[in-house]
Amino acid sequence: MATDKILISGGLGFIGINLAQQLLAEKRRVILFDNLSPQIHGALPDFSAAPLLRDRAVEVFRGNVCRAADWAKALDGVGCVVHLAAETGTAQSMYEISRYTGTNVGGTAALLDYLSNHRQPVSKIILASSRSVYGEGAYECDLCGLVYPPMRAERRLQTALWEPPCPVCAGEIRRTATPESAKTAPASVYAATKLAQEDLVQVASQALGIPAVILRFQNVYGEGQSLKNPYTGILSIFSTQTRAGKTVNLYEDGEESRDFVHVSDVARAVVLAINGSGADGSTLNIGSGHPTSLREIALLLQERLGGKTEPRISGQYRLGDIRHGYADLSAAHACLGFTPEIPLEEGLTRFVAWVKTQPIEPDLLDRASAELAARGLMPAPLATSVRTDTTDSRDRSHAKTASL
Repeated sequence: MATDKILISGGLGFIGINLAQQLLAEKRRVILFDNLSPQIHGALPDFSAAPLLRDRAVEVFRGNVCRAADWAKALDGVGCVVHLAAETGTAQSMYEISRYTGTNVGGTAALLDYLSNHRQPVSKIILASSRSVYGEGAYECDLCGLVYPPMRAERRLQTALWEPPCPVCAGEIRRTATPESAKTAPASVYAATKLAQEDLVQVASQALGIPAVILRFQNVYGEGQSLKNPYTGILSIFSTQTRAGKTVNLYEDGEESRDFVHVSDVARAVVLAINGSGADGSTLNIGSGHPTSLREIALLLQERLGGKTEPRISGQYRLGDIRHGYADLSAAHACLGFTPEIPLEEGLTRFVAWVKTQPIEPDLLDRASAELAARGLMPAPLATSVRTDTTDSRDRSHAKTASL
């Protein structure tokens, strides 16, 4: 690598800060390039709990990834770019299409455009992508094998048929780990922008002769994540509601599942990609490799935070949400030597210990939900019940509903 200086766009976000800490431990120099978005950092950002910003090996540059002039300043003397900067609210992306596309796609294009037109010592690009590019991801069907169902139809959600059917035989299917070879099927504007980022980086990096590694992060959580943003971060939203004495509202039947990976594991995966060449040119999943239901997450947080009310199964749903998703990590292990080290129980304990040191932020989820409802992206809740049967899909039209 021409230089050990590493540029992290979105560097003042919680992934960027954790990554910087690990890089400083390796005696690397880092530049944290960030626009300090109020939606993430608040109107008056407070970094008093980030002592690394006082380290002489750290530079902070406030700028806009869509501006070539800002990239010119940020890239001076940089050997590796870790591109984390992005707008990240899946639901919000459905009605702020221009902003999400401009930042995510336009910002990536601005980086690559600058590199293609100026001599720079950059010798590697690492892009933070998302599991959202898979849409529903992989499922197993007893008759059809591995299948990839499309986005769930609204008519099924309206009748509380939460599980997607087999796209081939319409029978029941089971969630399974999604490999990188899975079909990509973005179900939101955010996901579409992440897939566009991937395509841009793959094509441009080959043309420029700069190795690139694309990492598809699962649901990243941990100490330092934004507690102010109501559009993203399941754990931050649930913890804010629980601390405020509110009832956590679970969409659908609460059994939708995600792959929750601790931020320190994510940062370690990025460091492995920076330091080695085994993943160059690859696209890899980074997660825990295990699914956890949102109901389970809500109950674990309630237990640790002393919540007084049980989570409520609302029967509400959001168009574009997936049902299940977790990562196949075999390629990440083979190419990077990556294996997650922080189990969910430990990660939640660390997260909650940190949350308890933070002020209770206003719960803005109702406002965010109202914005979705006003645009027809989040219908009104089902009257008083959700479907909880496991009847074969061919008989579900006759199945009973269970009262909440």
